Amino acid sequence: MNSGAQHPDGPAQPLRSDAERNRERIIAAARTVFARDGLSASMASVAREAGVGIATMFRRFPTKEELVDAVFSDRMGAYADAVTVALEDPDPWNGFVGYIEAACAMQAADSGFADVLTMTFPTAKVLEQRRNEAYQAMVRLIDRAKATGRLREDFDPSDLVLIHMANAGVVNATGDAAPDAWRRVVALFIQSLEAPARGPLPASPGHEPLYKAMLRAGQGTTTPPGKSS
Repeated sequence: MNSGAQHPDGPAQPLRSDAERNRERIIAAARTVFARDGLSASMASVAREAGVGIATMFRRFPTKEELVDAVFSDRMGAYADAVTVALEDPDPWNGFVGYIEAACAMQAADSGFADVLTMTFPTAKVLEQRRNEAYQAMVRLIDRAKATGRLREDFDPSDLVLIHMANAGVVNATGDAAPDAWRRVVALFIQSLEAPARGPLPASPGHEPLYKAMLRAGQGTTTPPGKSS
């Protein structure tokens, strides 16, 4: 006789444990797949890496945005910490340069995170909250760097988005063939940002148009449950 049958609540804990193990396996697999292939990787490929069925995948994470939130919220936290460290530098220009180098290095180390910094995911609440915190801190950092006279006056906070987009493109294009190419690109960026400027910049696209571009890019990585990406 199965003694567990006398206790309806008995099997509940093992089921919960199995669900949690599956969730952690999926997150670990997604970190591997996204770091290697970027956010264009399909949910099916994550399920295969995790060794679970696609139905199990979508029970744990009904949308790709929820999976992105679970995988990258800690990395976005580290990104926000990099801005905090930069603000603590007694030389705002050095802090600004250090932040750009650190953020671009994070992109180079993880193709998925390289993509995350060029996209936005409105339903990924934790990730977007940390991104917003980082943005507000970056605005303060930019103002301080300008006040020293080292950062060109026409630099706009939205230019950081363009830098991340450009760096992500280099990281994804060069891959293992030229893994340090991004360093040269970032050095070119930084040298172009230092005052005195050699000439005026074209008008900034502005925050709202870039937000729409990031939103569109994020939506392009997601499909409804049951699809392959």
